[in-house]
Amino acid sequence: MKVWGIRSPRRSVWRDHRVESRHLHVVLGNEACDLDSMVSALALAFYLTKTNEAEEVFIPVLNIKRSELPLRGDNVFFLQKIQIPETILIFRDEIDLHALHQAGQLTLILVDHHVLPKSDAALEEAIVEVLDHRPIEQKHCPPCHVSVELVGSCATLVAERILQGAPEILDRQIAALLHGTIILDCVNMDIKIGKATPKDNTYVEKLEALFPDLPERNDIFDSLQKAKFDVSGLTTEQMLRKDQKTIYRQGIKVAISAIYMDLEAFLQRSNLLADLSAFCQAHSYDALVAMTIFFNAHNEPVRQLAIFCPHVALRMTICEVLERSYSPPLKLTPVPNTHPNLQAYLQGNTQVSRKKLLPLLQEALSTYFDSTNIPSGQPETVGVSREQVDKDLDRAGHALISGLSQDEEDPPLPPTPMNSLVDECPLDQGLPKLSAEAVFEKCSQISLSQSTTASMSNK
Repeated sequence: MKVWGIRSPRRSVWRDHRVESRHLHVVLGNEACDLDSMVSALALAFYLTKTNEAEEVFIPVLNIKRSELPLRGDNVFFLQKIQIPETILIFRDEIDLHALHQAGQLTLILVDHHVLPKSDAALEEAIVEVLDHRPIEQKHCPPCHVSVELVGSCATLVAERILQGAPEILDRQIAALLHGTIILDCVNMDIKIGKATPKDNTYVEKLEALFPDLPERNDIFDSLQKAKFDVSGLTTEQMLRKDQKTIYRQGIKVAISAIYMDLEAFLQRSNLLADLSAFCQAHSYDALVAMTIFFNAHNEPVRQLAIFCPHVALRMTICEVLERSYSPPLKLTPVPNTHPNLQAYLQGNTQVSRKKLLPLLQEALSTYFDSTNIPSGQPETVGVSREQVDKDLDRAGHALISGLSQDEEDPPLPPTPMNSLVDECPLDQGLPKLSAEAVFEKCSQISLSQSTTASMSNK
């Protein structure tokens, strides 16, 4: 197995290079670390390592904590299917990019994004290249070589780079990664959805022509889509964080989580109340709104709501606002439950997505402040990163699942990407103070792991 093309003969080259320049070339995906971002980073790093004349090594870094990978079900599934061990990957909490940059040892290549969050602003000086598939933010774009094309998947642009630059290095493993990712991103190349561009279609066809044994499109799309919505192996906290947004006003914080299962099954989880209380206490949430969604036997969407809030007045205010809403009407029917501090509903109007629910919750906070004579002072803020906003705009008008409203974004399984715009950024806790030597040693271990695996597969 080879993720970046680091073979055993390269180990001496890598160690010589480490001693001489001690410079690390990092290919960094976006903060959402969705499948497109992860695969684009892996495949581009592979290509750059195999084609640079100096035989330098380019390391893909997944821009999340390692502990957050289980929340990306499709990522985990695809890594296992393509036989890439998670242990050889490097995550953002395992490498101190800022320390490397301050030491003059970092070169940064961005894929599937071109704007760093404020917390990473100092790293902009290290960016030497950008490869992205979303509109450029001119005010924030780094002053380096920027390659941007509005295609359905960034993996398409990576496939183009490889097939135009060095098609001989492409193997089935990398081809399968790119092929499956493009198909998932472009909704199985469905013409009705309109996500796939001619270039996306072209490179899917090229990959299939080069590797005829790649999985059938329907099979890989269905399996990846199923993995995205599979929450069976997650804890209650992970389910809540998997697709979460936050609104906050004047010290009051409300979490809104999408839960991909029947509300009845969710409410029957063992120790649910204790888990909900612990979740709210750990993140200082005053209330939690869970919007569940699943599909019935007729493949029709079913939406339900659960409002958990130990503060009676706040919970009653939220419930009253949602029950009385007429623009849009939610058509709520109370669902009996035995849990204290929790109110559950069947949502009759399935066209009301979470995006449309957010303004109603903001209204509820305003009503609560008015009723308690607490000065509101500051406008409400939705805790969403620039990356999430980009993805929401990109999905507008493309309902990826039959029966959902046209404004329903393709529910991103990762939690809301966290950066300086969002409270509780994981990077606020600080990164492990790994020395440059430790980072390079980690890369040497990756090389050894890869060469060992490759040797075993050749026997």
